[in-house]
Amino acid sequence: MAVTKKEYAQLVKDVSPPTKSIKTIPCAFLVGGSICLLGQILGDLYKLGGMSQKNSSTLVSITLVFISALLTGLGLYHKLAKIAGAGTLVPITGFANSVVSPAIEFHSEGLVLGLGAKIFIICGPVILYGVSASVIYGFVYWLIKVL
Repeated sequence: MAVTKKEYAQLVKDVSPPTKSIKTIPCAFLVGGSICLLGQILGDLYKLGGMSQKNSSTLVSITLVFISALLTGLGLYHKLAKIAGAGTLVPITGFANSVVSPAIEFHSEGLVLGLGAKIFIICGPVILYGVSASVIYGFVYWLIKVL
């Protein structure tokens, strides 16, 4: 049985629950903003403790990655993501979650073929295209400076 793209799209639309934008958008904004606010508060606290701007920024990143990984390991990040939606995709916490989730899921398959092979299954494309884009942008920037 062959199904056209149009028929498939209609089938998906019929089966998928409607998005509750009035609820999800404010939740995403509040949770994403709260994560960023937490980062700002941590940075200010680290600077009050006598750290330089550079060191406090580094420690904020480490702290947010640790909290995200811990919440993922405890199964709480997924629950937060159900409520917040895209608000949990704040880059550093979402990236940590995308590394830890497959590590937990595929750990039972062994350290090499499970954990080692699949740990970057979700975030691998982000790394690949991020590095590729930065090389291209750097080359274009260099060309503009040379010319």
